[in-house]
Amino acid sequence: MRHPHATGGAPGARPGPDRPREPGSGAEADRSAPRSVQDTVGQADHRRDELFAEAVRRVLGTTGAYGALVYLRSRDRRSLVLRTVAGVPLAVISPFRRVPAAGPMPVAACFRTGHVITLTDTEDTMRRFPQLAVGMPYDFASACVPVAHGGERFGVLSGLWPASDDGVPDSAVRRLTEAADRLGAELAGLAEPAQSVEPGGEVAVVELPPPAVPATRVGLFDWDVATGALAADERFQEIFGFGPGEFDGTVAALNRRVAPGDLPEFRAAARIALERGEVLAARVRVLGPDGRPYPVELWARVPVAISDGRTHLVGAVLDARALTAAAAAVERLHEGVFSLDPDGRISYANRAVEPLLGARREELIGHQPWEVLPWLADPFYENRYRATLLSQQPTAFLAARPPAGWLAFSLYPDAHGVTGRVFAAEAPPGAAEPPVTPPPAARTGVGDTHHLLQLASALTEAVTVRDVCRAVAEEILPAFGGQELAIYAVREQRLHLLLQTGYPDGFLDAFEGLPTDARVPGSETLSTGTPIFFESVRELAATYPDLALDEMGAWAFLPLIASGRPVGSCILGFDLPRSFTVEERGLLTALGGFIAQALERARLYDAEFTLARGLQQALLPHRLPEVPGIRITARYLPGTQGMEIGGDWYDAIVTGGDVTLVIGDVEGHSVGAAATMGQLRSAVRAFATGGDPPDEVLARTNRLLLDLDPGLLASCCLVRLTPAVGLARIARAGHLPPVLRHPGGRTEALYVAGGPLLGVDERADYPVSELRLGRGALLALYTDGLVEDPAVAIDQGVDRLRAALARAPAGEGLEQAAERLLREVGSTRRVDDVALLLTAFG
Repeated sequence: MRHPHATGGAPGARPGPDRPREPGSGAEADRSAPRSVQDTVGQADHRRDELFAEAVRRVLGTTGAYGALVYLRSRDRRSLVLRTVAGVPLAVISPFRRVPAAGPMPVAACFRTGHVITLTDTEDTMRRFPQLAVGMPYDFASACVPVAHGGERFGVLSGLWPASDDGVPDSAVRRLTEAADRLGAELAGLAEPAQSVEPGGEVAVVELPPPAVPATRVGLFDWDVATGALAADERFQEIFGFGPGEFDGTVAALNRRVAPGDLPEFRAAARIALERGEVLAARVRVLGPDGRPYPVELWARVPVAISDGRTHLVGAVLDARALTAAAAAVERLHEGVFSLDPDGRISYANRAVEPLLGARREELIGHQPWEVLPWLADPFYENRYRATLLSQQPTAFLAARPPAGWLAFSLYPDAHGVTGRVFAAEAPPGAAEPPVTPPPAARTGVGDTHHLLQLASALTEAVTVRDVCRAVAEEILPAFGGQELAIYAVREQRLHLLLQTGYPDGFLDAFEGLPTDARVPGSETLSTGTPIFFESVRELAATYPDLALDEMGAWAFLPLIASGRPVGSCILGFDLPRSFTVEERGLLTALGGFIAQALERARLYDAEFTLARGLQQALLPHRLPEVPGIRITARYLPGTQGMEIGGDWYDAIVTGGDVTLVIGDVEGHSVGAAATMGQLRSAVRAFATGGDPPDEVLARTNRLLLDLDPGLLASCCLVRLTPAVGLARIARAGHLPPVLRHPGGRTEALYVAGGPLLGVDERADYPVSELRLGRGALLALYTDGLVEDPAVAIDQGVDRLRAALARAPAGEGLEQAAERLLREVGSTRRVDDVALLLTAFG
């Protein structure tokens, strides 16, 4: 569903591996393109990848970050796709390879708003972006900066730092921004000749320069074995202890420097290399000036260009003293020492590791310990490694190795990997003895678990049916790289479309109300309760030969069943054939259960939601007054979280030749908040109608709220207008400042003096400020729901409203202005009610 249906024909069928292509289309068109065009595109792609690599290296080299990532917008602009990463294992961030552009993630918020977003530590992340904390519950600091140029936003550049009380240093954010700006300008240069900057291919992992190691000298040589002539550079001569002018260019001189006991093996290795054409790899000891031997390594090969038979060896000699001493020192330790690369694979283990872990080094090298050691298969241990790498802080833990006992592990990280220590330890208090045999090795990867939690958390936050559908579209579809999505609900044994995205207009109209026993995959997956996967058009056509086909190349049909009752079905479409792994099938099946439960819960909320919103709307003005010389309009949007009733209100009260504009917000979201809001609105209207000045209206309302004692506070802004003379008198009670657009187009937030919130202090004063408003001015009163966004500070939200008010297109009416402000300023993840009151003069 953009999926096959039970109708004849295949309107809009997309050529694919299982369909014939029309001449000149698709890949054939690419192959038939002039070679110069293909070369130009290929060069641009290579240059783009180079730019990304340069950007992440610049971030790591100038900001002190240990990790850097580049996200690019997807072709459909619905997602941000991870394109390049450095310093962070790809496996750790795999749940975030594709991030919904409209979702509640810092990289998405940065891309949407164009603002820099910094996170200090785990607590800051959990408070502002809980879904990131679910997927990466580790203690680190981060910053996201938009990659943009000339008004075009391409993606986001992000850096990671160890968590600290001070957060990300300002200097680091500044250099990160400079790197993002430079990358944006370079991408814009690529885009000018219509070269794509969209993501394509696999994620590029930029390798970091290796850590500093003890100095290793390398010398080069060319040995004619037939004549004994040996050409060697100065470094070769230094390694073998020859002073200036001491080397006579013969292998005989070299033999005199080699320890006598190593000469036979050295000569045999050279002979075998010549006879078989193999690479010479010999380790010999060189006699130093004091007669003491030290190790060197010789590497050589038979050069291909030599035509006089196998008589030459060319190669290099390595002074291995420092490395050999370091390795020998580690090998002498009685405790285990090992090294893990950024992907968690063991790259080194000393001799003591073998008896402790119960495995030979050959079995460990190149593998992740939790993959080859069954007693480390619990995801907890992999999670400890990830936490160490992401926090860049040492960590320690105990593990039980059956039947030997308990082992203590210590992990020490840097950007290149982790060094570990392991030794025998006492059992922790109260711990049971390790079992005689280890548990089975079957395990669920930490990445899969976090991915499931991240996507499921979006559904648990969704309350209405619309919320659920949006969460699926914004989170699940981009996460799996799908292009099309349809969600159907069951009502009276028929399927009714709740959501569709990615389909041509009208494509699904003919299938509205299909019975649940219809011969289509979307119905059959529900009747059988079993997911149906098709990895290619050929597979689907063989199973359902009479179905119409759309432009997709693979599909997943998921049954939505809650408490044993069919709720609906969910269909994902993918533009290319794909293989669904066992993990993907299990993950999608589990998500089908989450969607079903969320939809069932949302149906109940929707019914209650309708009732609650009706009550709330009844408490707001049914219409606004018409006053000569001014025009007034208002908007109210309920919060997106559930059926809770908010306390936002607005009003416009005519008293003689004046108009009193009121905006207010009672804290909380409950029936009590709505009831208090109704009482305060009535009180303000009564006091204002009686002719009280603005400060006295707020003072009397404050005392009334304290007398009512509802246990709630409220903010309020009151503006008394005299249109005839353009006078405005403003009083504030803990409310956000009005925003004014002057007749010339200049805008400002009116941070006039104010008093405390209503309900705090019965002796509070509310000073009044006066200003003159000219013909063409526009005044905006609003509640905090309009300007609040977890990605930015509240004053930045006010400034965003001010900037939006200044961007008024020519000829914009008041109603259009209200709609535009809600669209441009309001957060896409609004959780609070929004009230907006606009007044135009003249």
